[in-house]
Amino acid sequence: MFKKILIANRGEIACRVIKTARRMGIATVAVYSDADARAPFVQMADEAVHIGASPAAESYLIADKIIAACKATGAEAVHPGYGFLSERTSFAEALAKENIAFIGPPVGAIAAMGDKIESKKLAMEAGVNVVPGFVGEIDDTEHAVRISDEIGYPVMMKASAGGGGKGMRLAYSEQDVREGFESVKREGLNSFGDDRVFIEKFILNPRHIEIQILGDQHGNILYLNERECSIQRRHQKVVEEAPSPFVTPKMRKAMGEQCVALAKAVGYYSAGTVELIVSGADPTGESFYFLEMNTRLQVEHPVTEAITGIDLVEQMIRVAYCEKLELKQEDVKLDGWAIENRVYAEDPYRGFLPSTGRLVRYRTPVPAWEGDERGDGGVRVDAGVEEGGEVSIFYDPMIAKLITWGATRDEAADLQVAALDRFELEGLGHNIDFLSAIMQHPRFRSGELTTGFIAEEYPEGFHGAETDADVMRALAAIAGFMASAEADRARRTDGQLGDRLDPPAKWQVTIDGTPHKVKVGGKHIKVEGDKVDIALEYTPGDRLVVAEIDDSELAVKVAKTRTGWKMTTRGRIHDVRVLPWHVAPLASHMIEKVPPDLSKFLICPMPGLLVALHVGEGDKVEAGQPLATVEAMKMENILRAEKTGVVKTVNAAQGDSLAVDAVILEME
Repeated sequence: MFKKILIANRGEIACRVIKTARRMGIATVAVYSDADARAPFVQMADEAVHIGASPAAESYLIADKIIAACKATGAEAVHPGYGFLSERTSFAEALAKENIAFIGPPVGAIAAMGDKIESKKLAMEAGVNVVPGFVGEIDDTEHAVRISDEIGYPVMMKASAGGGGKGMRLAYSEQDVREGFESVKREGLNSFGDDRVFIEKFILNPRHIEIQILGDQHGNILYLNERECSIQRRHQKVVEEAPSPFVTPKMRKAMGEQCVALAKAVGYYSAGTVELIVSGADPTGESFYFLEMNTRLQVEHPVTEAITGIDLVEQMIRVAYCEKLELKQEDVKLDGWAIENRVYAEDPYRGFLPSTGRLVRYRTPVPAWEGDERGDGGVRVDAGVEEGGEVSIFYDPMIAKLITWGATRDEAADLQVAALDRFELEGLGHNIDFLSAIMQHPRFRSGELTTGFIAEEYPEGFHGAETDADVMRALAAIAGFMASAEADRARRTDGQLGDRLDPPAKWQVTIDGTPHKVKVGGKHIKVEGDKVDIALEYTPGDRLVVAEIDDSELAVKVAKTRTGWKMTTRGRIHDVRVLPWHVAPLASHMIEKVPPDLSKFLICPMPGLLVALHVGEGDKVEAGQPLATVEAMKMENILRAEKTGVVKTVNAAQGDSLAVDAVILEME
């Protein structure tokens, strides 16, 4: 076996590969940029080599620096992870010239399947169903409009070398094509060094199903069941699960065998994924089409590991060392259900705007994953961050992956909700509440999923999950108990006003504007006169409270405010105001502060680069018109006018680096 391997990646996937290599007795080498100098993966590796400045184009994307690090440390092989150089044929070829093993597929397979246009042609030649579209090169925007008109709307514009949801735009009209085509080209060029674009028909009610492939260098190739990845936002996967609630055993076999045949046609080995789009409108499941093949490890590989018990990274390493697969197709099992949620640095309460900054608090529901495919009690956390670390603008916004495994789909989803309640993350915006809301959503529980799930279920944005009466009652009881504990501590502190008085026993707990009368006394807590069967401990200053209520647990994250708390549980932040009964009636006399009107300003919602300014001083604009395009975390965000008006002043220029809340322009 290899004695030492280098991981040509960063963050979560670098930690993931290091852990498996360590378990196999293989030494590891990390490479890092300026931004990652103190990152956890650098500390975990046996050796670490600095390879450049923070931008990926000056570090992780420079093959020569990776190869130099291999030579300097004596690394015999390179695991590329996903993204960066993982599907770059020139990188694999350069490694081969230096007699350094590439822990991935052969160059020919990467070349054949890594280009979306060429892979589509190959799939057609192999008899695989493909989505109708234009697979040649597109000259310009006018050419793109003509093609789209011929195919028929809606169409999807995709960067040929794209992946991870980048370089993709859905167009329902000619105007959408004209607005989005150049952005797709720029994102393809900036992220992948290739600005070619192709256009295909968008399948209505689509489900995104993918088949995990694993092959060796001796001609053996298997499919390890499927994953459902339909819940996406801006074509970026948010939730993945295995198996799919839609796929039947007959469909699984048909899809798997077809994907194996396609992989064999290009001489594939190592781990890879064939992505399919399936029409949810076809109850037979026979309307599935080839999308692309990702010739690398997928972000969502842990759900496959959880239901099969197979460590995919270990298998990739063994295959790269020319070992034969010990598994046969009949050995691949499907045991239970696994769900993965991607915890992103983005704020769902502000239109999912990217968020950057320091992780002031970072507490996971279980210790970081160390090797059991199903984690600790069915809960696994794959991450590459730590408390005090920074989520920067240079890389993608994923903070961690939360994976749960259960005997049934509902059990796995219930574990997700409970674990998300215990996931403490402060210092930047995150999507934990949104993920919890999805896990509880009736449509998710029914399994009726499409790639339009988020747009259809949250058309006006996300404002928190619905909260039932039992949870509200429990929150009122918890808040009353906490208020009594705070008052008792104040009473025992020297010099406090009223330190000789007993703390109040009766409270008015107002949750999101709704008052509840709570009485705390003796061994009982009453809400609106009804006894609540609850057990909990709270010490003033605690940020997580776990209460036992009617034989179940409720974890609540709390943040102190002037008159109460922000209490977060079950996918919603609640404003909780707690006052003694005799004080509560006086609260109505307090004057509320009215926030200033900022609607005449175009404010940058996140740190980023102003890549395009679409208007100038004196221009008249209509509501919804694009005003500026800001790039953040490798994605372009179009900022639009909130209302009709005239541009008074422009305060920024194309190419400027903007801070959050920077004023780009002002309207009359």
